Parts: sequence; C-alpha cells; structure tokens
Amino acid sequence: MSEHAKRISDSWVTISQVMLPTDANPQGNVQGGVVMKLVDEAGAIAAVRHSRRPVVTVAVDSMTFLSPIYVGNLVTLAASLSYVGRTSMEVEVLVEAEDPLTGEKTHTNSAYVVYVALDENGQPCGVPALIAETEEERERLARGKQRQAQRLAQRKERVHQRS
Repeated sequence: MSEHAKRISDSWVTISQVMLPTDANPQGNVQGGVVMKLVDEAGAIAAVRHSRRPVVTVAVDSMTFLSPIYVGNLVTLAASLSYVGRTSMEVEVLVEAEDPLTGEKTHTNSAYVVYVALDENGQPCGVPALIAETEEERERLARGKQRQAQRLAQRKERVHQRS
C-alpha cells in the first residue's frame, strides 16, 4: 500500500447534471446507459482522488433501476469509497433524481464499482489504506470486504469452470 492512509471523506464526490432530450429514449425516460456512464465517471473521480493515480474500471455490481429518470430532472450522483484492497478500490455510487420544479427527490439506483489504480507503465499499483472514522464507516468497510471476497470467489469459480 501507499504510505499514507486516507479518510473516506477525503475522496467524496458529488456530481449533478440536468438530463436533456439527447439523454432520453422516445418515451422521455433517460436511457440506462447514460446513467451507467455517469455512475462510472463519479466513481472513477472518487477512486482517482483516493489513489492520486489513473484508474480503470474492473467490475460493476448489479445496477437495478428503481424508478425512471426523466428529461428535465436534475440527477445527482454521490460517490465514496467503501472498501480498499492492495490495488483495488470499491466505490459506492448513489443516484438521485430531482424534479427542479417541485423539489421532489427520488433515489433511482445505487451501484458498487471497483477500480484498480495504475502506475506509469499501466500496471496495477498500491493504493492508500482507508480510514474509517465512525462505527457506520467501519460497518460499511466490513460489508465492502465481504463483497470483494464474493467477487474473488466468483472469479475463481469462473476460471475453474473454464479449465
């Protein structure tokens, strides 16, 4: 790992964007791919802030769309680290849509995205440890560690099935 541990709050990212007609399907709903791209961008910024290195996306846990996002909604994405390994970082991204005319806000989806930090040669490199300052953050890190263990076990199983 890198020499300095960092707090979760050190890399917190919030991005807001108004959804335009170019973001939508013919029914006026924002396309899922547009939301997925924004999730990846917000998550990557948080990972870069934590590692201060270029990063690549290596996994996205399932993303369920709980409610539609419409043209004209203000979409806000909040991204923060939820687990750090040796070279990888899991970022939780929460997505909320707001009708700016009524102020009504709706949680539309969440995702956990895993990034790997890269060195000057494009190879995985160590990242700073993550400091949990509250009981809630400690629980969050423990759940992130469990998710990472599940990902690694699933990957090992897939490799075993291929051989």
